[in-house]
Amino acid sequence: MNTNYIEHIGIAVTDLQESIAYYEDVLGLECYAVEEVADQKVKTAFFRVGQTKIELLESTSPEGPIAKFIEKRGPGIHHIAFAVNDVNEALSCAKEKGLKLIDETSRKGAEDLDIAFLHPKSTGGVLTELCSHWEMKLNDIIFPC
Repeated sequence: MNTNYIEHIGIAVTDLQESIAYYEDVLGLECYAVEEVADQKVKTAFFRVGQTKIELLESTSPEGPIAKFIEKRGPGIHHIAFAVNDVNEALSCAKEKGLKLIDETSRKGAEDLDIAFLHPKSTGGVLTELCSHWEMKLNDIIFPC
């Protein structure tokens, strides 16, 4: 698997507007996008910090994965996302190496990224997201595992 860079860090929050205010007013960052991803039952807000992004995640349903995460662990860091050339190829590599997958194939996420998750039981306790932009697939060399 060829990991290119940290794409973003996902942070589960209970109140998106309150959290946006903290990142803007206290940290001086600018929220450049707010988006709802209906099939994931989440509303997101994005900030850039250098080359990396912060993704705030607020559940839109009590049954959503973010609501369940907050219920168990409280608000805080939810996942780390790595940019890869091709999510499905990266999933194949991860599976070959014995990792437990949450997603068997990629799906669409916020910012029109192809995404998939690796189970934290096989990644040292850290929920790991793999993501790629369609442009990366066209322009980057895809390296084997």
